[in-house]
Amino acid sequence: MEKLIGRKTEIKKLNEIVQNSRAEFLALYGRRRVGKTFLVNTVFGDQFTFKMTGVIEGSLQDQFTAFMDAMDEYGLQAPSRPADWMSAFIMLKNALRKSTVTNRRCVIFIDELPAMDAENSHVASAVGYFWNHWASLQENMLLIICGSATSWMISNVIDSKGGLHDRLTYEMPIHPFTLGETEQYFSEHHFLWNRQMILQAYMVFGGIPYYLSLLDKDGSLVQNVDRLFFSRDMSMRREFRRLFSTLYKNPNSYIDIIQALGKSRGGMTREQLSSVLKCANNGHLGNKLEDLVCCDLVRKNVVREKNIKKKDAIYQLCDFFCLFYLAFVDRAERELAYWSHHINTPEVNAWMGLAYERICMAHISQIKQALRIDGISTICYSWRSKTSVPAAQIDIIIERADQIVNICEVKYCQGLYTLSKDEYDRIIHRCRAFVDETRLNHTPWITVITTEGMTKGQYTDMIQSQVTLDDLFR
Repeated sequence: MEKLIGRKTEIKKLNEIVQNSRAEFLALYGRRRVGKTFLVNTVFGDQFTFKMTGVIEGSLQDQFTAFMDAMDEYGLQAPSRPADWMSAFIMLKNALRKSTVTNRRCVIFIDELPAMDAENSHVASAVGYFWNHWASLQENMLLIICGSATSWMISNVIDSKGGLHDRLTYEMPIHPFTLGETEQYFSEHHFLWNRQMILQAYMVFGGIPYYLSLLDKDGSLVQNVDRLFFSRDMSMRREFRRLFSTLYKNPNSYIDIIQALGKSRGGMTREQLSSVLKCANNGHLGNKLEDLVCCDLVRKNVVREKNIKKKDAIYQLCDFFCLFYLAFVDRAERELAYWSHHINTPEVNAWMGLAYERICMAHISQIKQALRIDGISTICYSWRSKTSVPAAQIDIIIERADQIVNICEVKYCQGLYTLSKDEYDRIIHRCRAFVDETRLNHTPWITVITTEGMTKGQYTDMIQSQVTLDDLFR
């Protein structure tokens, strides 16, 4: 079986849960292709007492067929085909009572639970009844539910107002790989790519294990991108729509938000989004944005200014696959070998600069380790001026509890970065604008985040701290 990369915290927690001598109810969720099912299957192996997977886009009868097949596979007798989910889970309860699992952990894994809610069949209510009236009373019970449709999982399970209200004993979001975990994945699969190439792969595919599994170690990254996106096969072109149709029952409104955010380098507030989308700035828009945040597709940045309301937070598209798709795949006129023909063009280089900024924001923990401030309480966000001319924008602000604020400038290049006088003056301008507008009583420290480091020069010594790509791979 393929080796499980990363997930150390999740593995440790799962092993602790399985060793507990009490009933446990666990929910896993995360975006499509992130490796939720693989994690559970790898940790538990053949320990399952019952396991079934909902049929994506299947009918209710398809779901019942999958349920009956799982009952048969695990040797649990089913007297008849269930008429609804309530009778199905009562059937499962009665079969488990008769089975010989009372002396060991009874592990039940229900994967893709949202898919089982076909035709609004109220599967969450049936699971709630199963847990509340029987499973929770069995000390050896471990019930695990999982789903890619994160908004469904949150509204129907995690934040349920019905039978599952406050019933979970643990929830576990599964996030994409970090750069370091991605490097481990490539090493395990015998890729000979250096960190620059791994970085560029991350810009295209993010830390999504399934996407990484599609790469061929015998080809270059450029060849792989062309094969997956810009060839006659172009299998990854269809992934964008599949991603959202799996996550949401009504995907088009979510896609509209993603497309709007994909056109904004600095991100947008709810008010700006409602204006662009020509929709009301109300709870419906707010709920959709929170759904996208929970799926690791969108990042919500706090705004550190007085008298700012929560709805004025800035939302940024942070899913690298979506950023790449919208920047190139969605616009390219099916030109074969498009990536080979356009690599190193100003357009691609500008996109790489933006992607590196987003990667740094996704690796704040690693940046804090490099700065040796990982033990200090911090708040991290992006910032843009409302008054300065020219308008100032700062990639990353790390506001620290020790009264220092790291003002981070992210510079992407494939070699050493040289800080010119003009760029240094722009950094100082941005720092002054930040201090003047926020009136934050912190000492500003300039931090430059590059890929390969900085050349020695007149202005290098005026920089308080540096972070490089190697630091992000911690």
